[in-house]
This record gives sequence, C-alpha cells and structure tokens, in this order.
Amino acid sequence: MPAPAVDALLAEHAELELRLADPSIHADAALARKLGRRYAELGPVVAAARALDAARDDLAAARELAADEPSFAAEADEIAAHLPALETRLAELLVPRDPHDGDDVVMEVKSGEGGEESALFAGDLVRMYTRYAEKRGWKTEVLDATVSDLGGYKDITLILRSRTPEPDGVWSALKFEGGVHRVQRVPVTESQGRIHTSAAGVLVYPDTGEDADVEIDEKDLRVDVFRSSGHGGQSVNTTDSAVRITHQPSGIVVSCQNERSQLQNRARAMEVLRSRLQAQHEAELAAEASAERRSQVRTVDRSERIRTYNFPENRISDHRVGYKAHNLSTVLDGELDDLLTALTAADRADQLSS
Repeated sequence: MPAPAVDALLAEHAELELRLADPSIHADAALARKLGRRYAELGPVVAAARALDAARDDLAAARELAADEPSFAAEADEIAAHLPALETRLAELLVPRDPHDGDDVVMEVKSGEGGEESALFAGDLVRMYTRYAEKRGWKTEVLDATVSDLGGYKDITLILRSRTPEPDGVWSALKFEGGVHRVQRVPVTESQGRIHTSAAGVLVYPDTGEDADVEIDEKDLRVDVFRSSGHGGQSVNTTDSAVRITHQPSGIVVSCQNERSQLQNRARAMEVLRSRLQAQHEAELAAEASAERRSQVRTVDRSERIRTYNFPENRISDHRVGYKAHNLSTVLDGELDDLLTALTAADRADQLSS
C-alpha cells in the first residue's frame, strides 16, 4: 500500500483516539463499541508503521555518523538487515481485512447422520467451542437447544461474544468452522465394540444484529410461540414465551427460548435472523463475484466435510489444509489454537498470493 494510504490510516487512528476520549461518544454504547473496534483494528498497523519509520530514521542517522566514525557502520548494517522484516510485517497488516473479524459469532450445531451418536458428537463439539471460549475469556449464550435422550444436542444455537472490542475477535478465530464435522469412534450404544462414523453440521456467521444491512418485511415472517422446554422436552416455563420465526422467502428458521419473556425472545430471534440474512447476502455476493479471490478454507454452509475426529487414533484432521495432529483429546477440551492458527495462516497465504 502506498505511503499516502498509510498516512490516511494513521490520520484515521488519531481521529478515533480523539473521538473515543470524548465522554459524549460513550452515551451511545453501540457507536462507542464500533469506534473502539476500529481503533483496536488500526492499532497494529500504526505500531508497525511507526516502527518502520523509526528504523529508517535510525538507519539514516547511523549512516551519517558512519561517514565520520567507521564504528557506526556495523550498526547501520544491522538496522538495514532488520528493515525487510519490518516492511513485510506492515505489508501483511495492510492486506484487506475481513470486515467482520472483530464481530461476535452466532453458531448453530445440528446432529446429522448417525442418530443418537451424532447428537452426542454435536454435544462434544459444543463443549469444545465453549471450553475454547472460556480460555479466550469470551461469553457464551445459548439461544435455543433441543436435547437428545442421552444428553446430546439434536440442534443448538448459541452466541459467542468477546468482553472487549478486539481487532481479531470471535469471528476472526472461528469463521472457518462451518461445515460437516465427522467423527469415527465406538458409540456408547454399540454393544459389539465396532467403530461407527457419524457427523454433525456447524454453521457460523457474524453476529451483526441491528447493524446488519438488510431489510425485513414483517409480512414475510411467520411467528410461532410455544412453551420453553428443557432436557427431554420437559416444560421449564408455564407460559408460551419461546418464539420461532420463519422467514418465508429464504426458508430460514430462528428460535429463541432462553429469555424471560416472549417479547425478549422475539427481539433476540430477530437479531439472529438479521445476522443470518446478512451472512447469506454476503455469501451470494461472493459467489457472483467469481473474479474476486475466494478463500480456500472458508465454507458458507454445512454441505462440505471439513474435518474428521478419529478417536481410536486420537487424531484430528482438517481436510482443507492438510492439518493432522494426534491430540484429539486436548482439542476437544478446547485447545484449538494450533488448528485455528493453521487455518488462518492458509487463508492469509492465499490472500498474499492473490
């Protein structure tokens, strides 16, 4: 990116700093959060640009001093050798970012082929993601869930939120998790000790909520209310407070039953519906723009098998980037950093090569 563009980002960062120092900005929590995320996003770019400028100034000074005092020549050479790394770092940071990287995430996990075993595996995946969220200091909120007879999930919708604005937030970490997750193990229902293969589907999309740039016509919605249910379908509420909204043009169905009132559940379900429609719209735009770079690791639905969890060999394999590791037990306990780093690195390499 040319110097004028870098200067523009530095100016934007300085302006955001002034705005965030204004107490009146924080009267609008949504605006303050948006500005805070952008400020945090620009922070690494500003730091890298300043480090590069400082190194170039030091190099010029060292070369000037070396003209009179040869002992400074070695220092000049050392600084010059370090410049390419600083330039590469700035270039990487200037690669266009995913505009949703700082967003929170809505995640849907559904059991697939495999019956009760698939539902149990879906429960394992939910636990994996919630444990990872705990390690990152994120908040997890369940919006709706249907529990299977053995305690797994037939389907579940949850939101994972960061507690503070981060340039690399929840979406940045989990955006490559959408797709079919396959498990190979001996099910608890298997009496002969045979290994079975089953699968669960994961869908992730940014929690854009009220910020989503979509319009929803109330006439396109079918709203059903029902009684909230807990484990095994038992009633946990004496009123019909749970809400299911069907967006008829797209067929998208969103349910929420964990808020205290029907009104609150409806509002939360509408936020999720807006986020889902925004994600669908952006996926359609990406598909239409065939000349644009498309990620080799990002999936936009549950139709692609992305990963296998092999219990007998304690192995996890991501089929998109060739990642394999024999630490399945720790991964399922929320230790996802190595796996997610491999996916992010593959996507970044794809961007840089383009």
